[in-house]
Amino acid sequence: MRASVTDVETLFSRLALPAEQLDAARRAAALFGLRVPESYLARMTPGDIDDPLLRQVLPLDAETIERPGFAWDAVGDLDSTTGDGLLHKYHGRALLVTTGACAVHCRYCFRRHFDYSAHHAGGSRMRQVIARIAADASLAEIILSGGDPLSLTNDRLATIGAALDAITHVRRLRLHTRTAIVLPERIDAGLLDWIAARRARVVVVVHVNHARELSPGVCARLRALQRAGATLLNQAVLLAGVNDSAEAQIALSEALFDAGVSPYYLHLLDRVAGVHHFEVPEQRAIALMRAVAARLPGYLVPKLAREQAGDTAKQVIGVA
Repeated sequence: MRASVTDVETLFSRLALPAEQLDAARRAAALFGLRVPESYLARMTPGDIDDPLLRQVLPLDAETIERPGFAWDAVGDLDSTTGDGLLHKYHGRALLVTTGACAVHCRYCFRRHFDYSAHHAGGSRMRQVIARIAADASLAEIILSGGDPLSLTNDRLATIGAALDAITHVRRLRLHTRTAIVLPERIDAGLLDWIAARRARVVVVVHVNHARELSPGVCARLRALQRAGATLLNQAVLLAGVNDSAEAQIALSEALFDAGVSPYYLHLLDRVAGVHHFEVPEQRAIALMRAVAARLPGYLVPKLAREQAGDTAKQVIGVA
């Protein structure tokens, strides 16, 4: 992570990007910082400003433009937390904001404006959060999120895992991670041992938006997670200029399944301020997924979904 590219000048130089777009990238990066791991950078095509992996991390001037309907807290996270990092939106499960750190800064991130300093379960807050989970027998599943939980050390994960394993009504432990995809080296022996040692069933939800993200090295680490006992699912975001075609979605689903990952959700864009240029209209998304469903077996077709502030569950959008 320390070796990641964090300045736009280096990104433009390494990928031979058009110099006339550099100033715009600087302006956008001043609002939300750039971070791209070397292993992810290596999967991009130099000189291609429209590379689908590059588009996910390239700061653009569009991020500085305010648009009606795009808010700082698009999914209502702040209404679901009491300040200790535990978000309890849906019945039977709660989410732990374990850290504000990520291995990559995705430009469409729905928590790009989130105040992690005030709302995460790190340090002394963790004891309080564990006590709250232990006192609520309705919580069968705990989701480790962030940021990215794989930004934590294995020792820190071991402490959290042991505490949750001691709570008998917690049956499942879910990790939401982009790090496993952009920095596969993080899937090390210690993490695999951590998964294998858990009493609760471990579900790892990775975040892959395009088939080219699934390099041979990534696929090898995903299979290692599966051998360690994790159930692997994918949640993607439908992004204009990245994966908004039936061909891209079909290639993604097939590549995921080859790597041992089940397509789970394809999210409509969370309407957070600064990301409007990634939005795909709902009716176009439905038509796209109808085309996908006509060409793939049902188990390879992710559910098209949206998350809205105040809802008691994600809304699954019918495409039949």
